[in-house]
Amino acid sequence: MKRVFATYDFILLSLLFATAMPLQAQNPAQRGIAITIDDLPAGGASSMTGSEIIEMTTKLLGTLRDQKIPAVGFVNERKLYKFGEVDERIKALSMWLDDGFDLGNHTFSHASLNRVGLKEWEEEIIRGETVTRMLLAQHNMKLRYFRHPYLDTGRDLETRRQAEAFLVDRGYHIAPITMDAWDWMYAGVYDDARRRGDTALEQQLVSSYLSYTSAVFDYYEKFSKDLIGYEPKQIILLHANWLEADHIGELLDLLRKRGYQLVTLQDALSDSAYSLPDEYVGEEGTSWLDHWAITRGHPPQHTPVFPQWVIDKSNALPHPPTQP
Repeated sequence: MKRVFATYDFILLSLLFATAMPLQAQNPAQRGIAITIDDLPAGGASSMTGSEIIEMTTKLLGTLRDQKIPAVGFVNERKLYKFGEVDERIKALSMWLDDGFDLGNHTFSHASLNRVGLKEWEEEIIRGETVTRMLLAQHNMKLRYFRHPYLDTGRDLETRRQAEAFLVDRGYHIAPITMDAWDWMYAGVYDDARRRGDTALEQQLVSSYLSYTSAVFDYYEKFSKDLIGYEPKQIILLHANWLEADHIGELLDLLRKRGYQLVTLQDALSDSAYSLPDEYVGEEGTSWLDHWAITRGHPPQHTPVFPQWVIDKSNALPHPPTQP
């Protein structure tokens, strides 16, 4: 009988080992990430015509729609008001809603809470609602998300808390971010290369962007597990530009290879991590993973280094981009 039980034990252990291996391999598939896209109708909108914005938006949304990717776009309404192009720029926003996506408020003119007074900042939010609320109402939707420009949440805790209370009173949920690969820094150089037909530089930039994105995910996936014990549903910050319009499909492929399921922003925010204590204030905005770590007294160290050659090329442009 002992030999029979030993055989059963061996079979049981073998089955457990066999099933453990696929489960371990499937764990990354439990990852979730929400796509959020800032600076609508377009990053660098001042250098684009209304028709170019529609062309870029059509290509960007086409990929997201065809792959059934939920996304929220955050609007700076000041960018709508360019003489002779208002209708086209508003049409670009309508396209988001027509294709089943959502829109949020990013203030009227991309005002930083760290650089303007609280009252002025509140007025920026109200001014930034006018067209967006109207368009959402036409689709039986409500304005519910807000994204801080520059990710600046305030230079002191009192201001931050007052700002948060104001947002709650107006029915907003703050849209934090946990992943940021600085596509805006690549985008200006990419736009210039695209205009000049420098396809070699375009491909070099795309390759670098995807490589740097991978490094950011490598770092923060491990960092989040060390910090809170698991990987929360992530929220990635992207921008409405030609880099994403041309290549967001490659970024989505990268995310899927890392085991991510593309989820809604609402789904991501349901993760309990987003209710962690957060007392971060500072001169520069940063991700909410950094917020939670700094609140605990464990700021991130040795984060991925952004490629200096991209910064140099960006700074050499006639009108270098600023952090959006």
